[in-house]
Amino acid sequence: MSSIKIFSGSSNRPLFEKVCEHLELTPGQMTVEKFPDGESFCRIEEDVRGKDVFIVQPTCRPVNDTLMELLVIIDSIRRASAARITAVVPYFGYARQDRKDEGRVPISAKLCANLLECAGANRVVAVDLHSAQIQGFFDIPLDHLSASPILDSYILELGYSPEEVVVVSPDAGSIKRATKHVTTLGGNLAIIDKRRHSGSEVEQAHIIGGPIEGRVAFLFDDMISTGGSICGAARVVKNKGAKKVIVAATHGVLCGPAIERLVEAPIDQVFLTDTIPLLPEHRIEKIKVVSVARVLADAIKCIHENRSISQMLSRMGSTGQYF
Repeated sequence: MSSIKIFSGSSNRPLFEKVCEHLELTPGQMTVEKFPDGESFCRIEEDVRGKDVFIVQPTCRPVNDTLMELLVIIDSIRRASAARITAVVPYFGYARQDRKDEGRVPISAKLCANLLECAGANRVVAVDLHSAQIQGFFDIPLDHLSASPILDSYILELGYSPEEVVVVSPDAGSIKRATKHVTTLGGNLAIIDKRRHSGSEVEQAHIIGGPIEGRVAFLFDDMISTGGSICGAARVVKNKGAKKVIVAATHGVLCGPAIERLVEAPIDQVFLTDTIPLLPEHRIEKIKVVSVARVLADAIKCIHENRSISQMLSRMGSTGQYF
């Protein structure tokens, strides 16, 4: 591992430090700051010539700042003659703008992919992209990791039997994700009919599948943004007789009224990963944060050693460990 260097911007230092601990590597020394006018600046404080360099930087809030910071870091390392640059982007911002759903709008996810490539990234690692098809936006290799086994491992520790469980997909787009959780957790599958009226307003009315009554309902999604969808889904299953409602999501975007909605919703517990750092004002009793650092560290090691990421993922057990 002597030829590897690992750096991070300012967006999620706690996650970066955990990844370094798992890899038993010293964090790379780098200065990242802003000029008085808000421009991002980066200076690499050690030699990276000929090194295999990894940059851990989710493009979370403030999204434009963290994205630009990542691009500046990549450019700095490219100009310092690194052998290979891998951008580890646990949360890929702009991922929801992945298609033209109306006239005269951008496909911003594709634009971000182009920017990473132009800056000099040779490879990208991401966790639970909002749409798996975003992988096709890149002309460089992209390793798409999943936090589902880690979330499942914590849920299994709650001790519910498969007969008690119903896994609920909050919308039709999450059915495939929910089906994978059913395979691990057992129980039945239910799907909520969700209709979106605007970016922040959704309507949930009907449930397909089940049964719900008397069961512990687990709702899985890739992210919680304003909380409207997941809280609405929680109310639907609670009204249908669920005895408990537990929510799990990879990315805790938690913007706008999300925390207030989670507090008021009939949700017993929320599991989130640390792809996005939890702000102090977002720390409520319902939320439990679990770490994806081990997954990222194992992926980094596989890439550095030119081993198969697919084989690594296939060996990932229900405890979130690799065997």
